Amino acid sequence: MSPRALGARAWAPLGVLTSLAYCLHQRREARVEPRGADGQHPAPRSLLELKMVQVVFRHGARSPLKQLPQKEQVEWTPRLLDVPPQTQFDYMVTSLTGGPKPHSPFDAQYQSTVLKVSDTLSRPPRGRPGPGLMGRPCGRVSLPSPLPPQGGVFAGQLTKVGMQQMFALGQRLRRSYVEDVPFLSPTYNPLEVFVRSTNIYRNLESTRCLLAGLFQHQKGPVVIHTDEASSEVLYPNYLNCWSLRERTKGRKKAASLQSGISEDLKKVKEELGLTSSDGIDFFHLLDNAAAEEVHSLPSCPALRRFARMIEQRAVDTALYVLQWEDRESLQMLVGPFLHMLEGNLLRSADPAAPPGQTRKLYLYAAHDVTLLPLLLALGVFDNKWPPFAADLTLELYQHRETKEWFVQLRYVGEEQVPRGCPGPLCPLDKFLSTVSLYSVSPEKYHTLCSQARLADLEAGSG
Repeated sequence: MSPRALGARAWAPLGVLTSLAYCLHQRREARVEPRGADGQHPAPRSLLELKMVQVVFRHGARSPLKQLPQKEQVEWTPRLLDVPPQTQFDYMVTSLTGGPKPHSPFDAQYQSTVLKVSDTLSRPPRGRPGPGLMGRPCGRVSLPSPLPPQGGVFAGQLTKVGMQQMFALGQRLRRSYVEDVPFLSPTYNPLEVFVRSTNIYRNLESTRCLLAGLFQHQKGPVVIHTDEASSEVLYPNYLNCWSLRERTKGRKKAASLQSGISEDLKKVKEELGLTSSDGIDFFHLLDNAAAEEVHSLPSCPALRRFARMIEQRAVDTALYVLQWEDRESLQMLVGPFLHMLEGNLLRSADPAAPPGQTRKLYLYAAHDVTLLPLLLALGVFDNKWPPFAADLTLELYQHRETKEWFVQLRYVGEEQVPRGCPGPLCPLDKFLSTVSLYSVSPEKYHTLCSQARLADLEAGSG
């Protein structure tokens, strides 16, 4: 993708944001106030005004992406897809510029895999909407059929459990930002809320359920913005980033050969009756174990017995594949997304920002492969795989008297202390300093992603 195409998207000008960050730093340094024992400014919550919230969340529970090649497979009945009535919420999907919904190559891929289901259990799920979205036709969207024609469940399909998880997350956000603190309007207001999702059906549906829990009532459909797969930044884009693809090429297979990982993988596969040549790794094992556990399905005893080890080895494998200690790797994984989050913070803290360019709430429906590198970049990764419906929340506050800005980071509802911050309530300039290590502009992202290809071309021309 060309720098011009990247630059055409809604990115904040780098020079303006850098200048504003410097001014914020100077303002804080010029005001020497007494600090607490932990090094923080004494900033009672009563003196802090919430200005903006950003929530990055993983979709709810789903069916596995690939079942394990065992003789006795878990059966996935269509009953698991029943839609809870309270999660019904009307929405429409557009491109980032308001045009038609882009094509989703991933949904077509998922629909090609139908999970095992007993013939006696095959039936349409209750509560599924008819044509259009939630019973309303909408010319801007084209969503996949909710069920395979022969009955059963598609790979990677959001389930009733997942819908309930997302509705519960929406309820938690409502308590935090509507009921406990009157920050958002009780009903959806497009001038207050911006919603973006990856163009994958389970994420769009997860967003629907979250919105139902958050707003409960609505006036007309909510717009969910999404991007082309080729330019999406809400997940590591191996399709668009040549250097990232080259760096990780072969490392997934090599990870399975690493000492400790290799022995544990062999042990688990032998217990499950799997062969060494079936291509199953700890990612596949965790995917099935997590999906079966959250849906209380009769899983293989060995899979349950090794559940903790499987999760830890999946994390170890991911850290090896992602080369997380390498700054450029994290920049290519989530740098553009961090740049977007950073830009939202700076625009909200900029008194000169034109009305209508900022929102009170930004919702981003992403994935586990998004959250893991984000947590690494912010220095708050807990060495556990991000669970279904996990959320990373960034709250921006302003001190009512000193007018200083602070960021509060939460992961699955718990306060976090980002790298470089004196405590949970982090001065904005310190938080931005941490983010700037891995945040990359569209132009720099293009340069980073082109490095391997340019090196190959130069070597070939010699």
